[in-house]
Amino acid sequence: MRSKPINTLFMLMSLDGKINSGDSDDLDVDRDWCKIDGIKEGLHQYYEIEKTTDWYSLNTGRTMAKIGINERKEKPQKMECRFIIIDRKPHLNEKGVEYLCNWVETLFLVTDNKNHPAYKLVDKFDNLKIIYYDNINLTKMMEDLKNDYDVDRITIQSGGTLNCQFLRENLIDYVNIVIAPVLVGGATTSTLIDGKAISKVEELNNLKALELIETNVLHNSYIQLKYKVLA
Repeated sequence: MRSKPINTLFMLMSLDGKINSGDSDDLDVDRDWCKIDGIKEGLHQYYEIEKTTDWYSLNTGRTMAKIGINERKEKPQKMECRFIIIDRKPHLNEKGVEYLCNWVETLFLVTDNKNHPAYKLVDKFDNLKIIYYDNINLTKMMEDLKNDYDVDRITIQSGGTLNCQFLRENLIDYVNIVIAPVLVGGATTSTLIDGKAISKVEELNNLKALELIETNVLHNSYIQLKYKVLA
């Protein structure tokens, strides 16, 4: 029996592997690409595919802050999805956590910050689960989600640096990528996998081979690729 969930990395990226419009938290694919001719026409396909992914979705507090969760005032329409949000700094404030609790079925807030604003809301929301670690270990987190909360499958949608940590710790089983017809560029623009680069031949075992299991040519020059990560 597996001690960890089956994890799929699901992302929208440009043809050159970028998952943001540039090197700034003021830029965001969700906000930016819907404004650009040649990209906006087919962008809806990514969101339609996103609705078919796993019940558990993993992201970061930084991403939630970038898309404006902390400032949203409207009452959200409840979703059946369960969010696992890793938030160290924190990037989420009290209003942001409250919005997420009202938005998703269950919010798992993973943090190593004993003063995270989420603690003020524990008594208010039954669907808020705070998972605290002195130091966040992704492998241990996955094992705890599996063993303590019966989480079997997770869709990972985090940033390039965290994606790299998941990859290096052998926590990604499948990759599901939607490629938008755009070239972004920029050496410091976040990519699908960022993090520390390998610098020695002895580290080549950190490279992960993939087996292509499905290709879908979508409308408006979009492509979907699905891979299995080989051990």
